[in-house]
Amino acid sequence: MTTKVFIDGEAGTTGLQIQERLAPRADISLIQLGEDARKDASARRDALNAADVAILCLPDDAARESVAMIETDTAVIDASTAHRAVDGWAYGFHEYAPGHRDVMRASKRISNPGCYAVTSVAMLHPLVSAGLLPGAYPVTINAVSGYSGGGKSLIAAFEDPEADNSTDSVVYSYGLTLQHKHLPEIARWSGLAHPPVFVPSVGRYRQGMLVQVPLALWNLPGTPKATDLHAALAAHYAGERFVKVAPFETTETLGALDPESLNGTNELHLYVLHNEHSGQAVLAGLIDNLGKGASGQAVQTLNLLMGADEGEGL
Repeated sequence: MTTKVFIDGEAGTTGLQIQERLAPRADISLIQLGEDARKDASARRDALNAADVAILCLPDDAARESVAMIETDTAVIDASTAHRAVDGWAYGFHEYAPGHRDVMRASKRISNPGCYAVTSVAMLHPLVSAGLLPGAYPVTINAVSGYSGGGKSLIAAFEDPEADNSTDSVVYSYGLTLQHKHLPEIARWSGLAHPPVFVPSVGRYRQGMLVQVPLALWNLPGTPKATDLHAALAAHYAGERFVKVAPFETTETLGALDPESLNGTNELHLYVLHNEHSGQAVLAGLIDNLGKGASGQAVQTLNLLMGADEGEGL
């Protein structure tokens, strides 16, 4: 028996990658529309209602419109920002908490996490849950991503010298109004009482992401040690295939963290960098923003809903 899947927005960066991962599989039947039909609301409505699972790779407003078109039992995996902090939608991060896979299986509406967000939540949520980081703590997040995370327009800015918004920048910061669209998602699923101060940057490389959360351990209740943070993360992700916590001792000899090192994988690697003398630590997460941060995570969720091995096609 095959699962009928419709990718609404298959021409975008995330949609194309999901399609590439699913096309060779015998257990999946892709519902595909021609270029003209993709712009036809009636054709999209029929495809959405004919699918067992619809994967939305659309802008937020278009994603909401697609959900409103569904009148059947179609399950939805939404890769947009529209439903990531909305009641009634399961958060599509399998490793979020014990039993969270059951929450996802039971839901017909699953929001695919954002790349910055899932990396941040993966580091913060276990520490808040363990009581090592107060929910009211003023968290700061610094991050750098490959330009593919910005979609077609940003890709053109870096790759097409003829584009109106082309750039020669090596790296630049953005979201300077401190209103990045991932903030509600990070705050809700990390368990923070306030949105973090989040400063993202884009580098002149296509994909790969490094997210860092600096912490003054001496300013935390109980003055935890870096080993305490590491132990909480290691226990939370023990036995997980795709989320891995680097051994504590290896961080003492690290010379660098390469944001491109996990490209082409569905993995998320976490590190606890530290200086015991200063009482400081930095949580660091590496991820492929197009893998576990987008298309890979969506396919992992599809596999879960199908009852397939989570790593199928990854």
